[in-house]
Amino acid sequence: YTPHTIPIPHQPLHKFLEVAASWLPSRTATVFYGSKLTYLQLERRVNQFAHALHGIGVRPGDRVMIVLPNMPQLIIAYYATLKIGGVVVLPNPDAKGVGIVQQLIQTKANVLVTLREFTELVTAVQGKLGIHVIVTAIKDALSRRTYKQLFARWGIEDLSQAPDESSSGLDMDQMMMDAAREPPDVQVSPGDLAAILFTSGTTAEPKGVCLTHENLVANALQTRHWIPDLETGRETFLAVLPLTHSYGMTSAMNIPIALGATIVLLPVFELEQVLDHIKEYQPTIFPGVPSIYMAINTAPNARSYGVSSIKACISGAAPLPIEVQEKFEKLTQGRLVEGYGLTEASPVTHASPFDGPQKPGSMGIPIPNTDAKIVDLVSGEDLPPGKIGELLVRGPQVMKGYWDEKKDGIDPETAIEDGWLHTGDVAAMDTDGFFTIISRKRDTIMAGDFSIYPRDVEEVLYENSKVLEVAVVGVQAEDGGQRVKAFVVPRPGSKLSKEELLDLCRRRLEPYAVPWEIEFREELPKSFVGKVLRRMLVEDTA
Repeated sequence: YTPHTIPIPHQPLHKFLEVAASWLPSRTATVFYGSKLTYLQLERRVNQFAHALHGIGVRPGDRVMIVLPNMPQLIIAYYATLKIGGVVVLPNPDAKGVGIVQQLIQTKANVLVTLREFTELVTAVQGKLGIHVIVTAIKDALSRRTYKQLFARWGIEDLSQAPDESSSGLDMDQMMMDAAREPPDVQVSPGDLAAILFTSGTTAEPKGVCLTHENLVANALQTRHWIPDLETGRETFLAVLPLTHSYGMTSAMNIPIALGATIVLLPVFELEQVLDHIKEYQPTIFPGVPSIYMAINTAPNARSYGVSSIKACISGAAPLPIEVQEKFEKLTQGRLVEGYGLTEASPVTHASPFDGPQKPGSMGIPIPNTDAKIVDLVSGEDLPPGKIGELLVRGPQVMKGYWDEKKDGIDPETAIEDGWLHTGDVAAMDTDGFFTIISRKRDTIMAGDFSIYPRDVEEVLYENSKVLEVAVVGVQAEDGGQRVKAFVVPRPGSKLSKEELLDLCRRRLEPYAVPWEIEFREELPKSFVGKVLRRMLVEDTA
């Protein structure tokens, strides 16, 4: 199923910012706890930081890693790196100190831009790697509560110690102070590498995904054209998704800049703060993940915060439960649709139509300029509608390959064949061209000759109202095959027995799909977007 195509200009990504600054110089570009930058001011600061990076030796193709929460300095560092032909490296938002240092070494980054408060990271990097560390501060802008929450997310516990100024790297503001405000004179081509983003590692070790300017320009426009009635220079986006995540980067930074929209930045999702910001800034577009919309749905008096300013949201990163969608739309009177994507595709490939029919449980149809098909899991042959197989996608947003540290460059051999990206997701397409995800290919449990999809077992377990959350994985059996194991979080205060769950499964499932073991947990390990980290459950069992 191929929907209409849109023209995609042959330009580097930062051209969007230059155009916005020239057409809408006095339009507010960013809002961060009350302090604002116009598009002209943002463009000038980006140019100044680009000159500063060039001044310390960053050249086209050099890597600059950015480890910052959502704040104006992240946008400045990102676009400044692109303007001088550099490559932005974004660690996954779930990566902790050791993982970040590992990804820094893997990509041979020349520069790290981070918070002064991340003292341990700064010291580790300076001590070991001898690269340029550039720091900026955030403490003054945040309440103590937000500050603590932010640092907990990056795995940093103790904030009582004052950072040691001597080991704190180059100061970002000072570097920019006397730098030129004009754009640097560096030629950047659309086919040049723009960013390396690390995958979440929910099912395997994180990989560095190589995205070009062309990929990012395409996905910003493909997704922007999916949302009807967007007006240049008149929208306000609420950016609470981490901009270091592919979905946050495209939907909450690159798209608003391409539209000359205002970006209201929040470094962590804290319900009360989000509602206060909605009340004050009246965002029209609010990209998010299901757990965010769930939280707003259950907030007391959410309506009194003026949530009706929100007219459109695409939910990504995890399946959107139908009851969450319906409740949010009722609350805001706006539209909330489910989308699908993966870091390897910049990331959006599918979304439910805003104006057309909705199919509950479906992730929609391919966005403009995108082809998708289902192929047999074993033979790789194309499959007709209704059949289950692996989802393949093709389009201008598909990556060039994964970063290969041995080659010090892109390895195009992986995951892409004849332009088709193998997503690793098991899915089906119906006769109307709507796609539904069934499972990760890697999560499929092979019990003898039978394939078991975790979601089928999970949905049966959810029929018991005492089950709050469940995740089903395959664990090694003595005969070399796999057995079904379910991890269940009971609802607080409920009395739930393993036997009643097994009885339910025996009644509703084929004998080979009935869990061999059920383990109760207080919570399931999750990524910041609420995806269950199945890999950790399998490792725990092993």
